[in-house]
Amino acid sequence: MRGTWLQAFRPALVAAIATAALASGVALGADDDDMVKELRKRHLELPVQGLKRHDLRDTFSETRAGTRRHEALDILAPRNTPVLAVEDGTVAKLFLSKPGGLTIYQFDPTSTYAYYYAHLERYADGLKNGDRVERGQVIGYVGTSGNAPPDTPHLHFAIFELGPEKHWWEGKAINPYPFLMKVK
Repeated sequence: MRGTWLQAFRPALVAAIATAALASGVALGADDDDMVKELRKRHLELPVQGLKRHDLRDTFSETRAGTRRHEALDILAPRNTPVLAVEDGTVAKLFLSKPGGLTIYQFDPTSTYAYYYAHLERYADGLKNGDRVERGQVIGYVGTSGNAPPDTPHLHFAIFELGPEKHWWEGKAINPYPFLMKVK
């Protein structure tokens, strides 16, 4: 009887686990498990100065513009609050876009991951493409540039795994929330 019950519900259980994993932005698979373990070991810095873990809210799977998945965290903070590099790396691109406004694409030290900081008020003085940055370094300031509501300053923060071409503008989205919640 027990084996029959488990056999009957196993497909539904597997589907539920897979759905939960995809909703959290972390896919299943051997390579993805390694990626998750690697990112967890990095103990990423919280990207907004003065932020506490309990201030974070997981907005990764929320929809934007009706149907588009957000694939980032929106971290509310007062305008001009310093934005910090989450780990050592390189500024791959300072970019101005209609949706993101003033943005920073930072590659990790191995150029495996990109950290994306958007809706900035301004960049840190002197910051430029190709600069090496250190974990905790001020790289910009929270704002409302791009399509951010003018009365809701926040940092739009995303992580993505870069493809083999290492294009700063594309990659596989990874939910930052579980990794930032592990900050010590």
